[in-house]
Amino acid sequence: MGGWQDGKGTLTVPGRDDPVELLVAASYGARYRGLLGRDGLDGALMLTPCTSVHTFRMRFAIDVAYLDRELRVLDVRTMRPGRLGLPRLRSRHVLEAEAGAMAEWGVRPGVRLAIGGPRRAAP
Repeated sequence: MGGWQDGKGTLTVPGRDDPVELLVAASYGARYRGLLGRDGLDGALMLTPCTSVHTFRMRFAIDVAYLDRELRVLDVRTMRPGRLGLPRLRSRHVLEAEAGAMAEWGVRPGVRLAIGGPRRAAP
């Protein structure tokens, strides 16, 4: 399989009827920009590949979900601006959303998520 592509998609959480809007940041530039300069986020942002994040120069608190290769949630944390997250073992992707969104959507450790949209690039 190839890697992920930058683009828009949807995030499906088991037990939730409506999918969540998703931005995928797979290129170096898109991952580097992340949520910097934004005042908020409708939906979620997936950084891939990614094992840890920081919130330096961010304007709002975020929820961070660490995902393995199969998109299973390993851990969920809320981070205030100006923090450095520790790398998570087995993490391959990081999902970011405004603080409180993950609990509202049902994103918690052990849940396997699905992504639709800019799936994977051809090998």
